[in-house]
Amino acid sequence: MQVMDYIARNERPVPTIGSKETIGALARYLQQQRVGAAVVSDDGRAIDGIISERDIAYSLAERRGELHLLPVSALMTRRVITCAPEDPLSKVLQLMRAHHIRHMPVRNSDGLVGLLSIRDLIQYRLDQIEKGAKLAMLLHADAD
Repeated sequence: MQVMDYIARNERPVPTIGSKETIGALARYLQQQRVGAAVVSDDGRAIDGIISERDIAYSLAERRGELHLLPVSALMTRRVITCAPEDPLSKVLQLMRAHHIRHMPVRNSDGLVGLLSIRDLIQYRLDQIEKGAKLAMLLHADAD
């Protein structure tokens, strides 16, 4: 399955936040959206960075009380690894494993079109395994 097929099946807005928003605003946004990361984009199309709940947690020890006042740009990852809509999901999973990341923005020639998480890919894989097991049971039942 390709990334575009998965995104089309699971339509949901891409979590984004502006680079000048505060970490406090980001934390509220992640909580409200029930997501673990957001793409940093000042125009909703360009990918300026990515930031996750883990970035906040790791910075807490250093920054303590001032953390919630910092702009998102202070903690975001600027070198963002992305995938394309035509990429197979297996390639995305390989990239995530190779780079030790849990979230990957999807970009086409117009800009940001989606965000995949490791949870999305695990769920997809589990669904595949379950379908295969059901098919095997049906085939076995037909053979009896």
